[in-house]
Amino acid sequence: MLTGQHLIAGQWLPGNGTFLSSPATGEPKAFAVGTPDLVDQAVRAAEAAFAAYAATTRAQRAVFLETIADEIEARGAEITAIGTSETGLPSARLEGERGRTTGQLRLFASHIRKGDYLDRRIDAALPDRKPLPRPEIRLMQRPVGPVAVFGASNFPLAFSVAGGDTASALAAGCPVVVKGHSAHPGTGEIVAQAILAAITACGVPEGAFSLVQGGKRDVGEALVQHPLINAVGFTGSLGGGRALFDLCAARANPIPFFGELGSVNPMFLLPQALAARAAAIATGWAGSLTMGAGQFCTNPGIAVVIAGEHADTFVATAQAALAAVGPQTMLTDGIAQAYRQGRDRIAAATGVQSVLTSVCDLRNATPYLFEVSGDDWLANHALGEEVFGPLGLIVRARDFAQMQAIAARLEGQLTCTLHLDAGDHAAAQALLPVLERKAGRILANGFPTGVEVCDAMVHGGPYPASTNFGATSVGTMSIRRWLRPVSYQNLPVELLPGDLA
Repeated sequence: MLTGQHLIAGQWLPGNGTFLSSPATGEPKAFAVGTPDLVDQAVRAAEAAFAAYAATTRAQRAVFLETIADEIEARGAEITAIGTSETGLPSARLEGERGRTTGQLRLFASHIRKGDYLDRRIDAALPDRKPLPRPEIRLMQRPVGPVAVFGASNFPLAFSVAGGDTASALAAGCPVVVKGHSAHPGTGEIVAQAILAAITACGVPEGAFSLVQGGKRDVGEALVQHPLINAVGFTGSLGGGRALFDLCAARANPIPFFGELGSVNPMFLLPQALAARAAAIATGWAGSLTMGAGQFCTNPGIAVVIAGEHADTFVATAQAALAAVGPQTMLTDGIAQAYRQGRDRIAAATGVQSVLTSVCDLRNATPYLFEVSGDDWLANHALGEEVFGPLGLIVRARDFAQMQAIAARLEGQLTCTLHLDAGDHAAAQALLPVLERKAGRILANGFPTGVEVCDAMVHGGPYPASTNFGATSVGTMSIRRWLRPVSYQNLPVELLPGDLA
């Protein structure tokens, strides 16, 4: 049962007034408004809990993560019911996302049990070394302290209250304060209830987790500027993320801001693949482009082809496939409005031709398809900016040299995709050094929508895809964001952390 309140270190607390949710279906519900005072309470509780929580063993934290997963699954039907109401996402999508959420919790549990992430190093003492002896030095990664996490609008489970940022921080030994997203406050509260149940069952300090619901901009600002917060995880818009990033950098003690800000995820169709499979690639692209109403940060918004008859086939097939896709409900009214504004921006750009237009209003989204020459794309930086929704832009390059120029002009991306056949390997080899500098993940003959949660995954990239190109928000390497290396020189074994002794 929903309380409509904030969870602050084990206590359900009201806010300063309430706000109404904006569900896609069903009646709105009232939720307490977040305040800077609540943020302060939550962060101070996190700091008070840090020493005890960081001192838990890896085995204890692993059990805690697994118990959170169990408690989320026990509330699965309730989560799906309110999640579909709040977001308009189909139940199958939410059930799949719930499995991803619990799966990554269990993956992180398994990973920290192994201990490899600690990067333990030991240099033995060399007392007889000349001209100077060497002391014993041991190194291990240690948790940074309380962490702030911002829930994402487009993933109410996997990137929100108990999503990857929260799970990886808890795995690292860091207490977490989550600012819930106002697009799905009910879903967020039920997940918070699951985390609280796990805290109680495992005897974890209550300050290890808090949820502050909704609130105005001042809540997010108070969270990232709180002197006891040591790092921030964020998934959202470029504008919102950049504003918070700047606040983190402007602090008296600047802290890392791990923001995942989206990208256009361009596809490059190399000549042989285009000649052999133009229609098949176009059909697959249309499916990827419109999945979830295009509301994925890995949505492949741009396809780069070399002009000619095979490009014509690609365009015609994509147009037909997209025309068959009906309206889809977007996550919020604000996202739907931003999608229409992005559509209008692309349509008005010099040289852009409309291939498929439709009518979308209110909270619905329908596909749009445009094309533009390589010359016009290179002349307009704005054509490389993300439109969050099912909108595709086909860029017709004159030749492979211009395709290379387009790749070089890209800003940082989460993904870049190569469609290639055996005869395209030389061209792919020429593009790879460029794409490696542009993206965190490079795909061949697939579509980037969907991110596998595993050891080898990178979900991040050069700015503006993310604010830290050396980090990932998905996969086991994401735990590294909440750790820092500490060296111990000549410390008695009795004083060393248990994992290093």
